[in-house]
Amino acid sequence: MGEKRCIETDLEKQNKLLESRGYNQELLPKLKDDRDMGILNYFTLWMGSIHNIPNYAAVGGFLLLGLTPFNIMIALFISSLAVAMLMILNGKAGSKYGIPFSMHLRLTYGDVGAKLPGFLRGGVAAIAWLGLQNYTGSLALLILIGKIWPSFLLIGGDTNLLGISVPGLIAFTLFWGINLLIGLGGGAFLNKFTAILNPLIYIVFIGMAIWAIYVAKGFQNILSFRVTENIENGRSPIIIYLMIISSVLSVWAGPMASVSDFTQHAKSTKDQMIGQTLGLGLGYLIFAFSSMSILIGGSIYYGTEEWNVLNIVNKWDSLPAMLLAITVLLMTTISTNVTGNIVPAAYQLSALFPKQVNYKKGVWIASVLSFLIMPWKLMENSVSIFAFLNLIGSLLGPIAGVMLAQYLCVLREKIDLNQLYLDKTNPVENNPYKGINKPAYLATIIALLVSISGQFIRPFAFMSDFSFLVGSGCAFILYLLLSKFRLGGNLDEF
Repeated sequence: MGEKRCIETDLEKQNKLLESRGYNQELLPKLKDDRDMGILNYFTLWMGSIHNIPNYAAVGGFLLLGLTPFNIMIALFISSLAVAMLMILNGKAGSKYGIPFSMHLRLTYGDVGAKLPGFLRGGVAAIAWLGLQNYTGSLALLILIGKIWPSFLLIGGDTNLLGISVPGLIAFTLFWGINLLIGLGGGAFLNKFTAILNPLIYIVFIGMAIWAIYVAKGFQNILSFRVTENIENGRSPIIIYLMIISSVLSVWAGPMASVSDFTQHAKSTKDQMIGQTLGLGLGYLIFAFSSMSILIGGSIYYGTEEWNVLNIVNKWDSLPAMLLAITVLLMTTISTNVTGNIVPAAYQLSALFPKQVNYKKGVWIASVLSFLIMPWKLMENSVSIFAFLNLIGSLLGPIAGVMLAQYLCVLREKIDLNQLYLDKTNPVENNPYKGINKPAYLATIIALLVSISGQFIRPFAFMSDFSFLVGSGCAFILYLLLSKFRLGGNLDEF
């Protein structure tokens, strides 16, 4: 016990030294007492992010690729293992050293170089997606309120405020406020929220799947279902499998890059490894079963191919069942928003302005900005906004690839925290984390261009279907080559 206490005291002294250099509490390495997330916490962490409305819609798109429902279920499970593996590997720096994503970026790109990828992840993509997810959730909330209080939908008549109806604006503001409050609660409150949400997910979605199997007159009818039209274009099943895996990885590109914001609270690396593997694996098994059953079973029962789970639920005759299902879908949207958007945005704003912005101020700033961008207006031109967000998502694949190569292969999982938290008032001449890591930037840019080349060069069009796999893999290999041969700059001199 004495030895452990001595180690803890050394860490406390270290943090006091780092704090004296101008770093706020959100950026400092987490001490033992701050590491309160165990296997169960990581097991439940991402469950809500799996069972959300856009993910159910994506499954309908997968059906159009021509695979059988059973093969899509297998592809989804394989995808979950790939996501878990990358989450674990990229989260090891956080769980071992207690550093957040912003410092993990500095570890990879240098203190100046980290600002751009950090801003793109937390300041642009996260805030834009926060607004869009809030708007999507508010549409479900509007359905919920309308079922309970039908006259609510008539408030304001045909009046529009800022391009949205009065009931729509009220629903959006309410849902925005709920997300804000849960985001302000931080990791401790999020753990309690997911502890309540996850049993409801099991109950509601498995219950919905059982209903769908019953109305479809058996699971065999679901497995043998074929869409009226598909877009497979003669692709082999292996290619379609890879397309689904790459698509699922792209959805998780943001959380995958910034996972250190969560693993920094891990009691141990083993806890986050076991928890995330079990949570994502089991979560996607349930999701694969429930999404196939609900979407196909509902389509069979109602006689029309319907890939929006909200539309299926809205047709139910049972008001209590419908209200419960929509409530859980709203909760999963909140969980996705907090873990994937609010937390990264708050931490990145804190990293960009360490003396002025702490975590809670970051939550307020991100939330207010997500309101001010008026996401309902962005949704009016969905093609351009989603093209923009997909471009940001494509960038995060190469960033994750370089981060993995730097920590696992170049640094071999060894970090000098005293150098990483550089003292700007007393700079060290050859600090390896000062300035811009040119090889990391070069690898990121080349990999990004390769991954998006299919959108502009016809012979490379096939790459658009595997943008995350191509981008992250290319960045990983390129950075290792640049590091080994010291092309584009000496790795020791940024």
